[in-house]
Order: sequence, then structure tokens, then C-alpha cells
Amino acid sequence: MNETGDQAIVFTKMSGHGNDFIVIDAHTRHATTDWSGRARGWCKRRTSIGADGLLIIEPSSVADFRLRIFNADGSEAEMCGNGARCVAAFAVQRGIAGSRMVMETLAGLIGASVQDDVVAIQLTNPSSLKDEGFLNMDGRNISFYFINSGVPHTIIFREQVAAMPTAEVAKEGHTVRFHPAFAPGGTNVDFVEVIEPGRIRVRTYERGVEEETLACGTGAVASSIISSRFKDAGAPPIQVEMPGGPLTVDFKKKGDSFEDVWLKGKVVFVYEGNIPL
Repeated sequence: MNETGDQAIVFTKMSGHGNDFIVIDAHTRHATTDWSGRARGWCKRRTSIGADGLLIIEPSSVADFRLRIFNADGSEAEMCGNGARCVAAFAVQRGIAGSRMVMETLAGLIGASVQDDVVAIQLTNPSSLKDEGFLNMDGRNISFYFINSGVPHTIIFREQVAAMPTAEVAKEGHTVRFHPAFAPGGTNVDFVEVIEPGRIRVRTYERGVEEETLACGTGAVASSIISSRFKDAGAPPIQVEMPGGPLTVDFKKKGDSFEDVWLKGKVVFVYEGNIPL
């Protein structure tokens, strides 16, 4: 039994374009569970449920509910775009919230709208946007851009992003993620290609997951804004092609800042189960 006397925890496995999560409703139960430790165990591929992260729904005094996000390594994240979209669909299915809702996250209040299997979320306004800089990596100077779209993202533009070997994404992503320039918290890393105005391709190495994920919501947002601002990717909405499927990013530019940022795409309920304790 755990601290509340439960012998098992009910969970739902969900996916946003291959970015997969374990979702748990902890509104009234499991209040003192060590979610960080559970995430490290349950998110392991092949030996456990397997997921990019663990999403916990808790009560909130300022929103419909509070969303806590734990990466596969047990670290707690400020925000996760696809995770928030999955939880929004879950909240509607379980009657926790209506089709329009607000959730509390460490990044701030996040709005969401659910219509069948399509979920749109309104993220907090991005911050810390930096123009082109250079990283010294093994004697090479790598051009990069930076923005915080709820969590920090470093954008590296490449040609033929889809053809990059998985090992290259992992190796270079890991090096940039832990580069001293982004210490102590590190950064997510997005490899981006502008295909045409209104359309980009992105592959993301995610901090906390410590590998490439099939889709990253905050990465799609970060890449869209940087591509539109610096690389002639056109006005929003921007379609973002990721290995797991397309996401749509919309936003408004106000002076040198960006606001009213929305991320839209489909979510999937994969299965439900019980986790013995």
C-alpha cells in the first residue's frame, strides 16, 4: 500500500503525435506519492510502461486543475505542450473540466480548447528571445538562436533535417543540451529546416527525456517563432512537421515580442491500466 492506503494507481497512456505520457488523476488520492521517483521507474522503455513523461492532475485554487509534469529522468518540468494537450483531452473525458479550460503549471496559467481529438492550448508568452549567437563545439562555431516558450529551447537551422541520422541528433543534441552556455539548467535542442513560407520541419532532443522525441509542443512553438522572425518562414499560422506528425502554431507579433501563442494538434488515448505499488 502507498501512503493513502491504495494498492494500485489507475493510469491512462496518451500520445500527442508520438510524444507519449502516463496520465494520473490525483485530485483526491495519492497526494503524498513520490512522483519524481515513480516517473523514473514507470517511464523506462521495455522494462516498464514506457513514456516520455508522467503527468499528474491535482486540485488548483486558481484554475480548473493543476498540472505537474515529470520528465522520464524524474525532473519536474515547467511546461510541456503536448503533455498539456493530452491532459486537456483527459480532463474533458473525465468531467474534470469543460471543453474550454485553464490549467495551472509551473510556467503559468495555460488555456485549452478541446474539440473531439483535436486540442489547442494557449501557452504563456515566450521570453528570453536571443538573436543569432555561436557555440564553440569541438573547435567548430555552431550558429544558434534561443527562446523560452515555457521551457528553454535552442534552435539550430539545418538543411535536410529529415535525413539526419538518429545518432547525430542524439549526439549533437546532448552536447548542446549540456553546453556551459546554458548552465545550470540546460536547454532543449531543436534542429529546424524552413521548407517554405508557413511550413517548417523540426526534430527535437528533449531535456529530461535525454533523447529525441517524436514530437515536442514547446519545441514546435519555439521553432515557429524563431523561423518566422529570423528565417523568412512567413506569417503564422505555421505548420510544423515532426517525426510523429504535424502540429500547427499560431501567434501574434507585438513590437519585438510575441503573444497569443497557440499550439494545435491531435491526441490519442492509447490504453488504461493499473500500476501495482
